[in-house]
Amino acid sequence: MSWVAILMGSESDWPIMRATTEILERLGVDFEAKITSAHRTPQATMEYVLDAQRRGCDVFVCAAGLAAHLAGAVVAHTVKPVIGVPVDSGPLSGFDALLSTVQMPGGIPVATVAVGKTGAKNAAYLAAQILAVSDEGVAEKLRADREENGANVNAQNERLQKELSS
Repeated sequence: MSWVAILMGSESDWPIMRATTEILERLGVDFEAKITSAHRTPQATMEYVLDAQRRGCDVFVCAAGLAAHLAGAVVAHTVKPVIGVPVDSGPLSGFDALLSTVQMPGGIPVATVAVGKTGAKNAAYLAAQILAVSDEGVAEKLRADREENGANVNAQNERLQKELSS
């Protein structure tokens, strides 16, 4: 069974990364969420990544706050897809996290999404799309979610048009 591991360096990342879990739940994708630090608990982080792979994890989603780089530490121990979510914190409002996540050396990719909560949501969607390559059930849920999003935009436009014509 495929599933997604969501890793955070500290509990301060949880308010952002909760959005990842909400999307995955809505799409019916199994996941685990864990606090582990690339710098403060490097051995435990490595052990978790190796164990998660043995248990069938197919995608890792990692929060990165400040210039800490959990996604880079995780990808060092796996060839599974790793998605980095730059957290909008600190004096640079996530710009440092964005750069530390996106600037990986050649051959060691980390997919990087937007900074903050939008990135946390998109990380869930991207993880689900990766799983959908071999899971038609996830693919169908993604298609339904896109259709629902489109219907919401159409409804918003209808409300705007009614307001403008009044």
